[in-house]
Amino acid sequence: MKLGLKKDIQTLIEENMEKFFNVKFLKSEYVIPEGRMDSIGIDENYCPVIFEYKRGVNENVINQGLFYLDWLMGHKADFKILVLERFDEKVAEKIDWSAPSVFCVAYDFTLYDLHAVNQIGKNIRLVRYRKYGEGIILFEHLNAPKLVNAKRYNQPSPTTDNMSDLPHEKNLAEAPEKLRDLYNETCEYIESLGDDISLVRLQYWIAYKKVQNVVCLEINKKRVAAYLKIDPDTVTLEDGFSESVKNKGHFGTGDLRLLIKSAEDLEKAKPLIERAYNEA
Repeated sequence: MKLGLKKDIQTLIEENMEKFFNVKFLKSEYVIPEGRMDSIGIDENYCPVIFEYKRGVNENVINQGLFYLDWLMGHKADFKILVLERFDEKVAEKIDWSAPSVFCVAYDFTLYDLHAVNQIGKNIRLVRYRKYGEGIILFEHLNAPKLVNAKRYNQPSPTTDNMSDLPHEKNLAEAPEKLRDLYNETCEYIESLGDDISLVRLQYWIAYKKVQNVVCLEINKKRVAAYLKIDPDTVTLEDGFSESVKNKGHFGTGDLRLLIKSAEDLEKAKPLIERAYNEA
């Protein structure tokens, strides 16, 4: 495994993008009028992902990634064409523009880089790589973005001035107050599991993730639903609380669904949520 040049790490990631980052590869060296994106893909939440690579510590890869991200947000039809060329109409129709991201991959970053991404409030992920001997590479995720728009709400009405018009946020605002409190407690528990977990707000659900989704949450007027990446066959299912959704269509990712309707349900869910976190 040769990693002497920027192109070497780019090729390695493009050939293993789904294995390393749970992102499906779309195109290398995607040319736009103002430049060229190193790699582009789509993640498990159907959100666009841009990869930018650098060798030198002082290369301004973060600003470059931000520029490409802004360009992509203004040219959604071009991205959809990429998805159609690589996959099909079914995948293209699921594209979610709520949380596009940029992965900046480098041998190292400066303290200024880390400070900058924390202040920007965008979904930018800094990934440092190290090669150990032949055939061994380590990717270290240096930050877990806490997106400015990925927040919990407790407003009583979807017409509140700062309420997003996304379906998930409307469902949250319309839920009974006790259920919103239960939802917030569920979020707080998930966030307490580790500093390496980040929250991404999507159209119909929110996803807590490390490299891949750990827990997806949705809410309606009757319950909070948590989807975990745990094999349901390894869990003793309980009627009305836990169920397999392996062959059922649903929002979010994960084959195990937990229906949380009370504080008691949340207490039962916590060990399973922690297991999903540890196994992610």
